[in-house]
Amino acid sequence: MYFLQLIEATPWLLITAASLFGLLVGSFLNVVIHRLPLMLEQGWRAECAELSGTPAPSGERYNLVVPRSRCPHCGHPVSAVENIPVLSYLALRGRCAECKAAISPRYPIVEALAGAIAGYIAWRYGASAAAAGAMVFAWTMIALAFIDLDTFYLPDNLTLPLLWTGLMFNIGATFTDLTSAVIGAAAGYLVLWAVFWAYKLATGKEGMGYGDFKLLAAIGAWLGWKMLPLVILLSSFVGAVVGIALIVLARRGRNVPIPFGPYLALAGLIALFYGEQLNRQYLDLF
Repeated sequence: MYFLQLIEATPWLLITAASLFGLLVGSFLNVVIHRLPLMLEQGWRAECAELSGTPAPSGERYNLVVPRSRCPHCGHPVSAVENIPVLSYLALRGRCAECKAAISPRYPIVEALAGAIAGYIAWRYGASAAAAGAMVFAWTMIALAFIDLDTFYLPDNLTLPLLWTGLMFNIGATFTDLTSAVIGAAAGYLVLWAVFWAYKLATGKEGMGYGDFKLLAAIGAWLGWKMLPLVILLSSFVGAVVGIALIVLARRGRNVPIPFGPYLALAGLIALFYGEQLNRQYLDLF
């Protein structure tokens, strides 16, 4: 009780605590982004070996906890001091402490992004269930966006729990009423499913993956069906702008695939924070 009163009296304390916790979560998200696709690939290989009757591939135990993080170039184990979010990267000047190989700037970017969003959510929602849910939603969006950038894959291990968690949060109408959440989950999946098949029947090619359907369904479960047109419009617009820029500036081929998940994730975050205002302004035009 005293802690809640202290937070209410000093909002900056909640924002600071949330930001610091977000930095730590961001460090864990880096592990998820890197390791989860490899874990899934390892599992698929084991399943294929079992179905074919061949010996399962051997290798060290590999999950989100073990083995310990290490430099991919020299194998140097990352110590606790070298793993402080953002600060360690700056102190090491973006290089391995042992072999001086460059460390991807993505690591501090993900950490800083997770921390900044957590602080903003704490400022916007205060100490509430909405704040906790928004952080779960935002952090999962970050992980999915970067995994899709790397692998063109949106794992069911993240999209499906995100969908069900959204429905659970909205039992109490945290972000929208439960009916809107259920319709949003169904409509989110079916809309992109219909687009997928229309494009495939027209061109004979697959324009997107099934993971995109599930991600939009999860966004619909969290935010309700009324936010889906905004999410689709924003993600399509940003995706088109980035795609054109890559073709014109980076001379990327038109047939080179572009992951759609990051744009859905970004649009979902915008809809979470500003969806009602944007929808209202859009409706005011008419």
